[in-house]
Amino acid sequence: MITKKHPSKTALSFFSLLYLKIFFFEMGMAKNSTSIIPVNVGVVLDLDNDLDGKIGLSCINMSLSDFYDTHGDYKTRLVFITRDSKHDVAGAAAAALDLIKNVEVQAIIGPTTSKQANFVIELGEKAQVAVISFSASSPSLTSVRSPFFFRATQNDSTQVKAISALVQAFGWREAVPIYIDNEYGEGVIPYLTDALQAVDARVPYRSVISPSATDDQIVSELYKLMTMQTRVFIVHMFPSLGSRVFAKAKEIGMVSEGYVWIMTDGLTAAFSSSPNASVTSTMQGTLGVKPYVPRTKDLETFRILWKRKFQQDNPDIVDAELNIFGLWAYDAATALALAVEKAGTANLGFQKANDSSNSSTDLATLGVSLNGPNLVQALSNITFKGLTGDYLFDNGQLQSSAFQIINVNGNGGREIGFWTSTKGIVKTLNSANNMTASSGSNSDLSTIIWPGDTTSVPKGWEIPTNGKKLRIGVPVNDGFSEFVKVTRDPISNTKTVTGYSIDVFDSVVKALPYALPYEYIPFAKPDGETAGTYNDLIYQVYLKNFDAVVGDTTIVFNRSQYVDFTLPYTESGVSMIVPIVDSNSKNAWVFLRPLTWDLWVTSFCFFIFIGFVIWVLEHRINEDFRGPALHQAGTSCWFSFSTMVFAQREIVVSNLSRAVVIIWCFVVLILTQSYTASLTSLLTVQQLRPTVTDVHELIKKGAYVGYQEGSFVLGILLDLGFDESKLIVYNSTEQCDDFLSKGSGNGGIAAAFDEVPYMRLFLSKYCSKYAMIDPTFKTDGFGFAFPRGSPLVPDVSRAVLNMTEGDKMKEIENAWFGNQSNCPDSSTSVTSNSLSLKSFWGLFLIAGVASLLALIIFVFMFVYKERKMSRLLNSRISIRNKVGNFFRIFIQRDLKSHTFRKCGLNDSKGTSLPSMGPSASSVQTTYFPGDGDQSSTEFVDSSADSRTSQEVVINIDQLTNPYQERLAAFEVEHDHN
Repeated sequence: MITKKHPSKTALSFFSLLYLKIFFFEMGMAKNSTSIIPVNVGVVLDLDNDLDGKIGLSCINMSLSDFYDTHGDYKTRLVFITRDSKHDVAGAAAAALDLIKNVEVQAIIGPTTSKQANFVIELGEKAQVAVISFSASSPSLTSVRSPFFFRATQNDSTQVKAISALVQAFGWREAVPIYIDNEYGEGVIPYLTDALQAVDARVPYRSVISPSATDDQIVSELYKLMTMQTRVFIVHMFPSLGSRVFAKAKEIGMVSEGYVWIMTDGLTAAFSSSPNASVTSTMQGTLGVKPYVPRTKDLETFRILWKRKFQQDNPDIVDAELNIFGLWAYDAATALALAVEKAGTANLGFQKANDSSNSSTDLATLGVSLNGPNLVQALSNITFKGLTGDYLFDNGQLQSSAFQIINVNGNGGREIGFWTSTKGIVKTLNSANNMTASSGSNSDLSTIIWPGDTTSVPKGWEIPTNGKKLRIGVPVNDGFSEFVKVTRDPISNTKTVTGYSIDVFDSVVKALPYALPYEYIPFAKPDGETAGTYNDLIYQVYLKNFDAVVGDTTIVFNRSQYVDFTLPYTESGVSMIVPIVDSNSKNAWVFLRPLTWDLWVTSFCFFIFIGFVIWVLEHRINEDFRGPALHQAGTSCWFSFSTMVFAQREIVVSNLSRAVVIIWCFVVLILTQSYTASLTSLLTVQQLRPTVTDVHELIKKGAYVGYQEGSFVLGILLDLGFDESKLIVYNSTEQCDDFLSKGSGNGGIAAAFDEVPYMRLFLSKYCSKYAMIDPTFKTDGFGFAFPRGSPLVPDVSRAVLNMTEGDKMKEIENAWFGNQSNCPDSSTSVTSNSLSLKSFWGLFLIAGVASLLALIIFVFMFVYKERKMSRLLNSRISIRNKVGNFFRIFIQRDLKSHTFRKCGLNDSKGTSLPSMGPSASSVQTTYFPGDGDQSSTEFVDSSADSRTSQEVVINIDQLTNPYQERLAAFEVEHDHN
């Protein structure tokens, strides 16, 4: 018996609950679907046989799917309406016009190229529809300045600084851009040129290749590049054209050792993301830059999912690789979805234009999006973390990122470093060692394998390998052949070039780290005569008739406008040569020449002044300076002048006098020693003197002067003010000597002007007859001339500098100019041997200040000492009488002085006075006012053996005072009043 089992209550409850959940979920979904608002968005891309367009479209679709899977609560849903622009500008414009007018899209993603974007941006601005392009990278779009255009890719101009940093890091001085002849190629060139010039690298040539160029045209252009010296090439073009250029360059041997190839981000991103063995084999060793995208887990997951999805949708495309443009397309779609939700859906309609036309393509009927400004505002403020990193717009431009530097090696690109706007070139990002800006050295990069499978850094230029030598122009002159001499063999008609300048250049080339083939070509006519001046020769380099000029060519400003000079290899300047004569005429008055007249006069006045000061300080207390007036004057002068030979016999007793004499003896010592040295020099050392020492003296006298034929010195002489009729040309050292020997006014010249190297050569032959006189007019010396921007200039300059610091230059000079050590150094300035007051005014100032200070101190001490008489006479006689009395006292002995007390003294009649030795206890002097000198001195002699004091009153000058009675009468009258 079979028992029938019934389902349990638990099972029934489970299935009932599951059914209810499914029912309510479907009801919710139906309810939500009714509240979702679709928003039309146009997509304009090149989809017909264009891999980048298909990759971009697949990334946009995946972005939309991924976004709404994680944002299911959003009320808006983007609906993409796709149009194929068919690789045509008109096709892109027609597609955008159709989407705006007929579909009324709120935004457009695309188009693919910058040229197409120009037209679409104009339509978007007119209809106020946002246009977001993830691949239009030309800098020319920046000038459109439309608020409705958003560039969701890097501007090509942002990579030029990374490229110029590479050029600077390796020291390359020239680079040739090779770019496609369209808006994409031309847009970046001005920015690239400016960036290269900022790092002192020039662009000697621009290679433009048409997008439709044949292989023969490409090869022809590459051969033209091979004939140039520059070996650094920067390639900026579409990958399809770039692969052809590299293939032909490899074929003709340009991707080999010595060449440098740098790719812009368009080529680098294409070849590194989808390496093709046949393509990468043609570009081994090239460098490239591309925007850096951080490697994240989300990015790697997306790559796997995208590759699977793309292969399903495009089974006919094999081994497609996701590139940077696909990532930007993904993030652009995400940004637009966020912005649409943020802008809202209050008004998604269009305001129709007032036009009766029914044409669907007529711009006059184009409506205006009412939600466009809101969407633009929302897009400008969108910020999120995308697959390419932090995503935000700055004035409609995607924020720039770092650039990755790769080296194509093997079957792909190898990362060797990075470049950022703040750090420059660095080996790794986010490193503690890279907190500051890079120095720009190539040591900040990993090892690079260059074309030709070498690690040696190419120097960036080479002499073309077609057997051509550098054509070196040399001047042809009759005189001064020591610098450059051209000789012709009449039998073989060959020309030989020798000389000092030639030997210097040969030695410099040998010092270069590479071979430099060259040949000398004289700048001469068929008959052997010179073909022009030095300026004409220099200009031939500018005209590309010569590759360089070697010779006695002076570096001057007007020539530097046409050529670049190396560092000078000779001394610089223009100087003057004049005859010298024996100026040592041993006459009776030669002893006066060591000092100038002002120094003689000043010295004499100071001798008198010092004698007067010593008399003032000494005559009241020193018997050596007493006596009749003439005797005192003679003694003072004798004392002062005798200090010249330190033969003074008078003893000074005042401390003030001693201080003055010490300082004055120091002044006299220096003055006499200097006089002796100068006189010795005049009589023994200085035998010859130039006839002229001042250029302006020649101009003032209207003297004839000479200069070398063809020299720029003519311009200097005319600028100085010389009359052209007073200028005479010479061609050789012998002719210059002949003119100088004749002298001005006799068919000769008074002076010759020329550059210092020529003057030294001249003096090496005639150093006993002439001298070089300063001042020297500054020039930059002799240098070698090369075309403007030539990469040879820095290398040759360094070699010149290295040789001038060694012994090689001295050997060459001795070989051509001889040893000039036997000749006096005529470069020193000829100056006067006479000593002037300017050299000694400080000593006279010290002596004068000390003397005046001593006089002032003496006067104050004298007045203070005689202040009793001053108070007595203060209200009784005139100032004149007071001064007279002071003077009478001043010229008398100071009997209170210790010198008189110690040694005794005589009265005015010559009577010997008692000694004022230790027994003299006191001296009292009484002064009587008046015109005469009536004074009496009382000596109180206290003897040890005498108990009584004897007072002795001495009348020193028995003079009557005619004013005493008048003074007594005045006192009586004053009392009565």
